[in-house]
Amino acid sequence: MRKPPIHRSFLNAFRGVFLMVKSERNFQIECLALLINLFLVFYLQLSKLDAALILIVSFGVLSTEILNTAIERICDIIQPEFDRRIGFIKDVSAGAVILMAIVSVIVGILVYWKYIFI
Repeated sequence: MRKPPIHRSFLNAFRGVFLMVKSERNFQIECLALLINLFLVFYLQLSKLDAALILIVSFGVLSTEILNTAIERICDIIQPEFDRRIGFIKDVSAGAVILMAIVSVIVGILVYWKYIFI
């Protein structure tokens, strides 16, 4: 099978992000959090390092959510009926998202604290 041209690969990747925004409620909420963070980065005039940290954890949450959704969809195709083993896989995958979300909140507190309260 021939590889598609590079521009087609990029278009497919952006289509995947668009599909996530269109269909996944949690991803929509996480995108809203990214927009709020982008506003705060500019409004509070964060240093480059602090802005980078905020962007890394924000996009980390989005990326983890995309992987979680992909894993869940694959599991649903493999086993549409309830299966304890599939439930375990889905729970572990969701656990990765919640851990990334927790660390992003911690990083947010550590970064924004010095701009808001000092």
